[in-house]
Amino acid sequence: MLKLIEDFPSHIMEGIQIANDSILTKSSNEIKDVVLCGMGGSGIGAKIVSDVLLQETSCSITTVNDYFLPGFVSKNTLVVASSYSGNTEETLQCLEEAAKKGAKIVCICSGGKMQQFCKQNDYNVIIVPGGRPPRSALAYSMVQIIHVLFFNKIITSDKSHELQESIDLLKSDISQIKIKAQKLSEFLFKKVGVFYSETKFDGVLVRARQQVNENSKFLAWHHVIPEMNHNELVGWGGGDTRFAPVFFETEDVYKRNVTRLEISKSAIKKMAEEIHVVKSKGNSLLSKTMYFIHLIDWTSYYLCELNKVDILDISIIDHLKSELSKLK
Repeated sequence: MLKLIEDFPSHIMEGIQIANDSILTKSSNEIKDVVLCGMGGSGIGAKIVSDVLLQETSCSITTVNDYFLPGFVSKNTLVVASSYSGNTEETLQCLEEAAKKGAKIVCICSGGKMQQFCKQNDYNVIIVPGGRPPRSALAYSMVQIIHVLFFNKIITSDKSHELQESIDLLKSDISQIKIKAQKLSEFLFKKVGVFYSETKFDGVLVRARQQVNENSKFLAWHHVIPEMNHNELVGWGGGDTRFAPVFFETEDVYKRNVTRLEISKSAIKKMAEEIHVVKSKGNSLLSKTMYFIHLIDWTSYYLCELNKVDILDISIIDHLKSELSKLK
């Protein structure tokens, strides 16, 4: 896992090459909406990409982390299904439903049943390197989803330069990223992490929660500004030092949210006694997002070391899948 985290910038570069070499076909129908399907480490890429591209897309994008597609899916829908193993049962069921509805289908996987399904039905499929924990393959899925959306003209801006900026930034700032991650892991150790940001980084916070869950074996939750100001902020009246509030911020916070963040941090600090602020770097929303992701991954690694647990252990998930496989 350490090597996989270290290689995240290289994964972005490799993902770009895979995208450039992929063979995709245009839809014979007008694309009016997009659905991105995936679970866990495979699904989080879709969520993050949809956040990054929210202000740029020509139509609505819906993310699905379930067995079922939205009712609006039709021949005018682009369905992008991502399953790293190619065997995720929820995503495969969505894929079958998408096929019945005549949607335009593109799959991202390393093989498995999904690759076979695409081969049998002549659907577009992009194959990424396999044999790794799905949560360590985030760069591959993100880059492919961006490529698929650009190819289908859901976005008109080629993100290659922003991805290259991300690679350069992560490589040049790696020493500072590790220092920030070590400090954050120490802050989170033996506490429940509570992650906050502006809404545009909601997917980043989901990633933070997932990595702390899987890599570090700790619980965490997250919420976003301004929504948390309408509910969760009141809940902090019952907060205490069991919790470790972390604010993920950038230099371009919306002016109204500056005040919201100041008041929120002040109120929360009274109860938790300490808060932690993580600042991103980068010129674009995509590069800032990639910076946060890399910092989070390093944090989860250091937190795992502090917790003295096996970073690769997901035995409870394996048990769950085993029990599900017994059902008809």
